[in-house]
Amino acid sequence: MKNLKTLRILHTSDWHLGQKLLHRDRKEEHQLALDWLLELIIQEKVDVVIVSGDIFDITNPPNVARKMYYNFLTKLVNSSCRYLVVTGGNHDSPSMLEAPKELLRAFNFWIFGSIPEKREDQLIEITDEQGNLQCVIAAVPFLRDRDLSYGQSMEGGLDRLERIRKGLAHHYQELGQLIEKQFPDSIPIIGTGHLYASGAQASDKQDNIYIGDKENIEVEQFPKVFDYIALGHIHRAQSIGGNDAVRYSGSLIPLSFSETKDEKGVYLVDFNGKKIENIEFKTVPVFRRLKTIQGNLEEIEEKLKKFEAKERSLTPWIEVIVETDAMIPRLDLQLREMVKDMDLELLKIRVQHQYQSLSEQMSMADLDSLEVMDVFKKKCESYGSSPDEMDALEKTFLELMNWMDDKDEQ
Repeated sequence: MKNLKTLRILHTSDWHLGQKLLHRDRKEEHQLALDWLLELIIQEKVDVVIVSGDIFDITNPPNVARKMYYNFLTKLVNSSCRYLVVTGGNHDSPSMLEAPKELLRAFNFWIFGSIPEKREDQLIEITDEQGNLQCVIAAVPFLRDRDLSYGQSMEGGLDRLERIRKGLAHHYQELGQLIEKQFPDSIPIIGTGHLYASGAQASDKQDNIYIGDKENIEVEQFPKVFDYIALGHIHRAQSIGGNDAVRYSGSLIPLSFSETKDEKGVYLVDFNGKKIENIEFKTVPVFRRLKTIQGNLEEIEEKLKKFEAKERSLTPWIEVIVETDAMIPRLDLQLREMVKDMDLELLKIRVQHQYQSLSEQMSMADLDSLEVMDVFKKKCESYGSSPDEMDALEKTFLELMNWMDDKDEQ
């Protein structure tokens, strides 16, 4: 049971509302997950909800995704939750998220699609019913290039990455200094972030949040003033850097076949004064199974029959990887005939030739598994670009991508 003096925080992130998996809509799964989340908030008497970025999957999400989000906020008004803090991720549009922020502020719903002009405006004071200060949240959304100081003309790729890393660390240091000046050290301080912290483990090859840069910040670079840091971007729930108070909550549902082995959920963090009394991971039920089945045709058929026999809520989606050392005529038709009377849907078929070397298999990777830079490199290689030329081409491509990212958000 929750202690009456305890402040209970719920940390979640990476909802990716509006996401499609191989062109299949996922609104049913997302709605069930949001319903479960709302029920958890009510049952656990949560005081503050933090959503650390990537509320939506694309910057211009479909209307059904926006409706799910606003319906959730509407229902949250009548719950125990007294404060909601939403910070934008790299998939979110800052302007779209912040459009209703003044209206939502009336319900103590704080929305940060981008950073405000004044650093102190990122600091949210959480008070109890009597107006006593209980906690301070430093709300940090995904920081874009323009938030991390302007780039220099003729700036090289490595120079840009170093500027980004220094800018991220400096931003948190500035917030830490403000907090130390303005608030007593007896008050718990919570930070947020949407980035790739060094040491985090992803289930799949996730997009570099800054083009060309994987790990953006070291755990040790977060100021000591923070008692808990609620991170988003990595889809696997975990603490990092040996620090239980720096955590990714992970995505709310599996967003690809590679994430099916991960437990999906949210963190409940209880503060008793400044001390973290308890951190508990609450697992989201599996509403739709995503399953990868691999082997030769006979093994796949046997595994499909065993899998199909189990009860489920939503129709499972299956990825099949066929291991073979020979061409199989009409493979797609054979597999679809195999599953036509089964309670499952075959979403993806891949062939893994046993005689191919690892490098050859990698060269045939699906576009879905490649990053933008990987595709660009492969295209350049197909035109015969030399290693010396590739270095200059990559730098030019990075500059173009950064310019386009800034232009999209203007």
